[in-house]
Amino acid sequence: MRRTSFANWPCTVARTMDLLGDWWTPLVLREAFYGVRKFDEFQQGLGIARTTLSDRLKTLVDEGLMEKRAYQTDPVRYDYVLTEKGTDFFPVLVAMMRWGDRWTTDESGPPVLVHHDRCGNVTEPDTHCTSCGERLRFEDTSMRMGPGYPAKLAKRPDIQERFARQAAKSRHEVRGTDQ
Repeated sequence: MRRTSFANWPCTVARTMDLLGDWWTPLVLREAFYGVRKFDEFQQGLGIARTTLSDRLKTLVDEGLMEKRAYQTDPVRYDYVLTEKGTDFFPVLVAMMRWGDRWTTDESGPPVLVHHDRCGNVTEPDTHCTSCGERLRFEDTSMRMGPGYPAKLAKRPDIQERFARQAAKSRHEVRGTDQ
């Protein structure tokens, strides 16, 4: 049975999940952020089947998150290196860490800490507004239809209702009537 593709959905979360495909892909990327570059190191560190790993690495290379660089010619062997598109996935992983640290760890605390080398401190990943610098919270945000939203879908009543609810949420909270 073939899974439904989200590649053309008007939602970047769905498109991202279409790219990631399964739970192994973010873990392969996590290993790359730890400095893993060789196929055997990915395989050993994750305990993933070689065919599954080969498929995930191929997808990451095809999608431009990683590139293959030959480090040996006879036989040919490759390093898998993060590209700019791949390193730009880092905030996604640390956001997942933050959520996991809060909701899946026991009293001993998080298994991995993020150290900000520039300031020398352990940090908690967070997302801030690029305009005002405030921390983004669900309660203080609403989704708006963007310029890339397909015009055909934008006319559907269910879609119009979805974004109308978001606009109403925004007006409700800005007025301070949220209890």
